[in-house]
Amino acid sequence: MGESDPSPARAAVAQHRVRVLQVEDLAEVARELERTESDPEGVALIARKGRTLLVHVGDVSLKASPLLKQELLALGGDAAHARGIADHSVARSDVVLAATVGQYQRLPAKLDRQPFHLPEIGHAVEFAIANFSHRAPRTVRGPHRSVVLGDRPKVMGVVNVTPDSFSDGGAFLDPGTAVAHAETLVAEGADVVDLGAESTRPGAAPVGTEVEWGRLAPVLAALHDRLSVPISVDTRHAVVAQRALDGGADWINDVGGLRDPEMRRLLARSGAVAVVMHMRGEPGSMQSDTIYRDVRDEVFGALAGATEQAIAEGVAPDRILVDPGLGFGKTGAQSLELLDHIGEFRSLGFPVVVGASRKSFLGAATAGAPVTDRLEASVAAAVLGAIRGAELVRAHDVRPTVRALAVVDSARKAGTR
Repeated sequence: MGESDPSPARAAVAQHRVRVLQVEDLAEVARELERTESDPEGVALIARKGRTLLVHVGDVSLKASPLLKQELLALGGDAAHARGIADHSVARSDVVLAATVGQYQRLPAKLDRQPFHLPEIGHAVEFAIANFSHRAPRTVRGPHRSVVLGDRPKVMGVVNVTPDSFSDGGAFLDPGTAVAHAETLVAEGADVVDLGAESTRPGAAPVGTEVEWGRLAPVLAALHDRLSVPISVDTRHAVVAQRALDGGADWINDVGGLRDPEMRRLLARSGAVAVVMHMRGEPGSMQSDTIYRDVRDEVFGALAGATEQAIAEGVAPDRILVDPGLGFGKTGAQSLELLDHIGEFRSLGFPVVVGASRKSFLGAATAGAPVTDRLEASVAAAVLGAIRGAELVRAHDVRPTVRALAVVDSARKAGTR
């Protein structure tokens, strides 16, 4: 604070109940303003000024960067770019914009008068902010079943029908045991069930598609008529995905990030839901390539490119979800950074999935807790992910995760009363 006696300030805090308001979105800003019994028109006007957003814009040209900063300054905001822009020692720069929502709303019209691709940047900023701020529920429809995302944090329960998954390998290899476990997860509150028949843990060896499908087929056949929630199949292989969709699956959870053109074609013609996950390389080699200049920016860019290509090839945007792939080609610190900033991926316009359950970076964060002793860490990660903006949390331990997320949801709803 300062060198002067803080007691008068402390007394004034007590007398006037001075506090910094913790608000996450414009709706919360408006609710706080309404508590003053201000005029509704004034509330709407001030709300747009009540929250400053930082927006990252990558790869802006030397000529465009100072113009972008100039136009935002004229609106009352500001921007930061590389110092080399001033002396022309760099050709391009990332730019971070700082402005209120109201200032951003006026920015596209100002940039429309400028050259150097600034009009498209202005509308991209507008689009990203609208996506980031979107909180309305949306129905995600698969070929057989649907789920509403965005009304409360939802849970995807995991069933691995593998002998070698890092967490529960071998536990549900028997089809009958796997079916019973899937039904238990739904009874515990799972909103989606995710079946995996090929381990994608770090260093895992690939299995043939016939082996993968042989593990999945009896489980999917039994569950198709028993479950009311969407069935997701975790696979990188288009031939397995096709058989799974024919057998009653609704989602394809592709850890390969739709790299396979045949997978994109399949999803386009089938109407299945696609979970697009980020992973460098293959499971067997991914942890040997964890050097990033900026992990959040590079993962975001990769997911943006993958989803843009998928949409261009016919995959419906309202059937796409994105997952930054915690632990897949990332160090523990990088995974934690992505988790803590998971809401940034909402800027793409798709529901965000986060999968941290029982992963090794949680063990490292809890003094080396083994995979069998990561329940509290997994639940904490799920809660943090939901608070930060993920709509769907992937979990092995469904009941405790559902209960923890119910508290998150109840707290949010209490603030709207």
